[in-house]
Amino acid sequence: MGFMDEIKAKARADRKRIVLPETEDERTYRAAAKAIEEDIADIILIGKADVVAAKEKEYGVDLSKATVIDPEKSDKLQSYIDKLVELRKKKGMTPEQAKDTLLNQYIYFGVMMVKMGDADGLVSGACHSTANTLRPSLQILKTAPGTKLVSAFFLMNVPNCEYGDNGTFAFADCGLNQDPTAEELAAIAGSTAKSFKALTGHEPRVAMLSYSTMGSAKHDDVTKVQEATRIAKEEYPDIALDGEMQLDAAIVPSVGEFKAPGSKVAGHANVLIFPNLDAGNIGYKLVQRLAKAEAYGPMTQGIAAPVNDLSRGCSWEDIVGVIAITAVQAQMQG
Repeated sequence: MGFMDEIKAKARADRKRIVLPETEDERTYRAAAKAIEEDIADIILIGKADVVAAKEKEYGVDLSKATVIDPEKSDKLQSYIDKLVELRKKKGMTPEQAKDTLLNQYIYFGVMMVKMGDADGLVSGACHSTANTLRPSLQILKTAPGTKLVSAFFLMNVPNCEYGDNGTFAFADCGLNQDPTAEELAAIAGSTAKSFKALTGHEPRVAMLSYSTMGSAKHDDVTKVQEATRIAKEEYPDIALDGEMQLDAAIVPSVGEFKAPGSKVAGHANVLIFPNLDAGNIGYKLVQRLAKAEAYGPMTQGIAAPVNDLSRGCSWEDIVGVIAITAVQAQMQG
């Protein structure tokens, strides 16, 4: 089976309840119908029943097995209002503000469903910014125990590729942290290695990327990655991790052997840690568009329950993949 087939098989084995709050977007409906057809999750759509029914008919999709929840008519609304006020009272949240937020910002209602155990995960971001997707998650769900940093990664599946794990990679951070410190880069490396192993079942081989390989250039930016590598090796001694190294040294065996002789990671990396958000975001989009790779994410790591962002340029097929990954993350969290 291919990488995504394996993820979907895992999701199918223990189906989870995944919320899709963006019922204003056609891609949501097509992804929901496909996820139901493939039996990878129990889908919850947030919106008015008549609007969802009209869209279902307009797009010619079957959503008869989806659960549609209208916040205004939900018997859980009051308990959600009470909980949101409790969580945000230090920020001055009133019952009136909580009700207005839950009724008019469906993502808040969806995240509250996850918080209260009425859903297992949420996928959003096709027509909302990363900030609008993650803000309610951090406000309501908070960070997972022991988390040093919430970060984001993409699972990349590159067709006809001999590098990585037959073309499967994790790229981080491509969606959240603008200019991480050495300590933050090390934390991102540790989290992404753990996510890669949990989702793919393969051992992570982590490359800390730079425009320099093993001291070939001198600059503060290079020093940051070198320091991040040192910290990560110290904190995660069981992870195969090395750096700093250029992209070709990280994934091409002949170049890795030449530029970083003796490194167990060089030439074989499947987890790529970018030095900043500019590099990561540009890098994943280049691979997605030029190599026609499947790009699933940005997946978040470090939040207390699975809430995953989408690129606003995503296809409905991408959303199906993220639903499956979110379901597997929910399995991992019990």
